Amino acid sequence: MTLELLLLSWTLVLAVVQIMLPAAFRNRETGLAYNAGPRDDDGPPMGRITARLFRAQRNLFETLPLFIGAILIAHVGNQLGALTAWGAWLYLLGRIAYLPLYALGVPWLRSMVWGVSLLGLGLVILAIIF
Repeated sequence: MTLELLLLSWTLVLAVVQIMLPAAFRNRETGLAYNAGPRDDDGPPMGRITARLFRAQRNLFETLPLFIGAILIAHVGNQLGALTAWGAWLYLLGRIAYLPLYALGVPWLRSMVWGVSLLGLGLVILAIIF
């Protein structure tokens, strides 16, 4: 397995964590009976951290399909190299760092870390195109 596919695999692990984490926080807020039921009503309002975790998840899912596609295109097109390796690392590490920064409500630094992950995605796309 190539480095890029391995990093993509770990990014998918992160995605699963980002599905489970806000769900666990929401479970604590609503109780198991609510979550096991049909959830016809919205339930109690989300707590601050829970809402942040859901927003961080949504943010990951905005760029994750692009990252998956870019890595797969680079792999199939045999365009792997330094740019794709750096890009994959920057994307994954940026996304890992982004999660606690968002959950803790850290402004500016969170946005800079998001930019690092986007730069990583951009590097992979550059490697594909050029």
